[in-house]
Amino acid sequence: MAILQNTPLLAALFSIFFAQFVKIPIHFLITKKIDWKLFTSTGGMPSSHSAAVTSLCTAIAYETGLDSPLFAVSTVFAIIVMFDATGVRFQAGQQAIMINQMRVDFQLFVEQTKGWANKNNEEKIIELKTLLGHKPMEVFMGALTGIVISIIIYNTIE
Repeated sequence: MAILQNTPLLAALFSIFFAQFVKIPIHFLITKKIDWKLFTSTGGMPSSHSAAVTSLCTAIAYETGLDSPLFAVSTVFAIIVMFDATGVRFQAGQQAIMINQMRVDFQLFVEQTKGWANKNNEEKIIELKTLLGHKPMEVFMGALTGIVISIIIYNTIE
């Protein structure tokens, strides 16, 4: 299968896998709790989006050179993805935190004024996702992860 020979693609996919997996031990070191859901979640340290696109860029640089149009396209793509991860997606996550808090506050008000204290709120509440984007350091570390992974791959296959 030719697709299994596509080193830039494999490097980018491995970078996503690695960045998602490494979130679990990093979270454990900080909180002393293992959270396996981090493997499939967005947000957190390091950014798997940044790891993927920088790994792809680095691999393309190895394959085609820094002066190739393909490297230029992948670089612009990477910049847009990383900018989006720290900008729009991060702000959406911050808004979700505030909306969730407003919902909790409103629910508390309703419970106190209408005697709903005996109802199970867990069944009625659907929270918005708050970990949508990344802090700049998470994006930087994800980018560094992707670059290092591609460098390691290309230095071991030659």
